[in-house]
Amino acid sequence: MNKTSIIILLLTIFSFEISLACTSAVISGKATPDGRPLLWKNRDTGSEQNAIMFFYNGKYDYVGLINSEDINGEQIWIGYNSAGFSIMNTASYNLIESDTIAENDREGYLMHMALKYCANLQDFENLLDTLQKPMGVEANFGVIDASGGAAYYETDNYKYAKIDVNDPKIAPSGYVIRTNYSFTGISNEGYGYIRYMAANELFDNAVSSNSLSPIYIQQNMSRSLVHGRTKVDLKAEAGLNNEVSKFVSFQDFIPRNITASSIVIQGVLKDENVDLTTMWTILGFPLTSVQIPIWLAGGDEFLKIVKLNNQGVALLSDNAIKLKRRVFPITKGSGKKYMDINQLYNQQQTGIMQILRPLEINIYNETNVKLDKWRKAGIDKNEMNELYSRTESKIIEAFYKEFGLKNDYTN
Repeated sequence: MNKTSIIILLLTIFSFEISLACTSAVISGKATPDGRPLLWKNRDTGSEQNAIMFFYNGKYDYVGLINSEDINGEQIWIGYNSAGFSIMNTASYNLIESDTIAENDREGYLMHMALKYCANLQDFENLLDTLQKPMGVEANFGVIDASGGAAYYETDNYKYAKIDVNDPKIAPSGYVIRTNYSFTGISNEGYGYIRYMAANELFDNAVSSNSLSPIYIQQNMSRSLVHGRTKVDLKAEAGLNNEVSKFVSFQDFIPRNITASSIVIQGVLKDENVDLTTMWTILGFPLTSVQIPIWLAGGDEFLKIVKLNNQGVALLSDNAIKLKRRVFPITKGSGKKYMDINQLYNQQQTGIMQILRPLEINIYNETNVKLDKWRKAGIDKNEMNELYSRTESKIIEAFYKEFGLKNDYTN
């Protein structure tokens, strides 16, 4: 093999690695304060622009996260359906020792199919059993359903291993984390070991304090700046000595330069209305965006800032990416590995996260007041649509007034 071929091979391997990495967790109801299961995915991908799309073409209606360039939504990377079935994945790199299968990277298509036709874990297992082999996948699929089911399926082209999160022998604390390797795969291969260490410590702390909620996950895990191996806390380095800029090395944290979205799907209690399944969604780099609620029951016409506009992007994702450019202003060489932490946090309290965090908490609290009401008295569609409208207005105003970013979601 000549030098040029080796370089091309290495670049291909590197590109594949960074484009399909993620950090995730499946959490059973026994680990959460309200007893509702959770599904979390911090999505690392080479597709920077993400959007939300609604679908009404299957056995069940469903909503999912797509790459913005995938204008027909052929692949879904996390989502849920009207039966209360939710699914996501992380790529695994240690289930297949040598892959000679021509067709691969089919995970997004498989999840789209699952949302169309599956109502529960058993349906998903039936789907995996009956799909034509090889399936073209190597992934950890995380699933929850409306009956309290919660599991990972470590899946390759021909078989899968079920990791039941409700089994106390497997998940004594009620949760299972996966990054980019499988526990049933080849030992000491794959990626994401340091991210796993960081997430596991954060989850242990959350369970011990009974605080494992969607907002806790997004604010303390999706945006964690504590390194799993070195324990360096980048947030503690922000604003020191009144520096205008403070560049820090940004490698192997849970959020990464290639993190394009973070979603927590909050399931329902047994016999609870599945329409109250809530998709807590951050579009764009988590440290420059805001979490908002999404419901199938609300319909897609009231969710303009997360849908594709006539320029082929979602406003929330696009604005978050523009702020991300301020955090990573170095574009040459290895610049993406160095973050200006003072753009996020500083002594003047003008950092991006310092401005967005109170807004996010306000949205979360207002949403939960409505959710508590709807769980008791039934969903009020007018109230849901009004909440959507207020939420969008608050976010658009903040991005425009605080950061000078566009506030028109139609262009």
